[in-house]
Amino acid sequence: MSMVHLSKKDLVSILDLNKEEIESILNVSEMIRHKHKNREMFFPLLGKSLGMIFTKSSTRTRVSFEIGMFQLGGAALYLNPTDTQIGRGETIADTARVLSRYLDGIMIRTYKHSDVLELAQYASIPVINGLTDDEHPCQIIADLLTIKDKKKTLKGLKVAYIGDGNNVCNSWMYAAPKVEMNMAIASPLGYVPAKNVTDKATELAYAAKTQMLITQSPEEAAKDADIIYTDVWASMGQEAESEKRKKEFARYQVNEALLKSAKKDCIVMHCLPAHRGEEISAGVMDGPQSVVFDQAENRLHAQKAILSLLMGK
Repeated sequence: MSMVHLSKKDLVSILDLNKEEIESILNVSEMIRHKHKNREMFFPLLGKSLGMIFTKSSTRTRVSFEIGMFQLGGAALYLNPTDTQIGRGETIADTARVLSRYLDGIMIRTYKHSDVLELAQYASIPVINGLTDDEHPCQIIADLLTIKDKKKTLKGLKVAYIGDGNNVCNSWMYAAPKVEMNMAIASPLGYVPAKNVTDKATELAYAAKTQMLITQSPEEAAKDADIIYTDVWASMGQEAESEKRKKEFARYQVNEALLKSAKKDCIVMHCLPAHRGEEISAGVMDGPQSVVFDQAENRLHAQKAILSLLMGK
């Protein structure tokens, strides 16, 4: 399979990708996964190095990027801001310029989306958004790979996102129209996606002739859904609001009752970590419709494809 390189040097947002590029990443993900399962050698990043900047803690992002680079023949370097000059006031622009002299790519997982944009602006090497408060593009690519595995297609499917209008929801709202999926979001008032995200997603959906619904009713969102998706009610940095959010999100749990609104062959997704008994019931998470651990595994394969397409030659 030919490796079609992406039109931009960075992956900061799902908005950086068009439909063909998303399809290319998914195809390369499948190819890389097939080679990995068959223990075939595939080292497109031999001798290449990735710096990984973390200001937000991580399980899946850290492990999948680090082991992914190793499996592609490269090396990954973990950079904690407290151990680097970023934590002592060096500007992001200067950090970007210096790291560009040492590394072949940077992955950053942080709070402010503007930090990633600035890093990408000043770095001469590819920058990958491993998560910000605004977006989580790598997660959504892994999600689309998982859906393609289970449903064989993406076009025309309906995804119902139940819960907080957060970074994962934002990236999903940008991605769904690009792959011709319909989307419904159910969030309590005060927790709906931001207006600028909704406006852009609505514009994309209109152009793609797909549906984009925002409602306060989980049942309405889940009606005839092919995929039900949820995430934690309080993201990193929102722990102080946890008890308040538990009350306000109480009727937004993905449970056996809500699944009755969806299609019989609906799959259930969660980007993890999950708080069982809050946003998802243990019965659904461990049930036959759950694909959450396949989804977690696909972070590895999808990110290896992203790394290969951005950093490979």
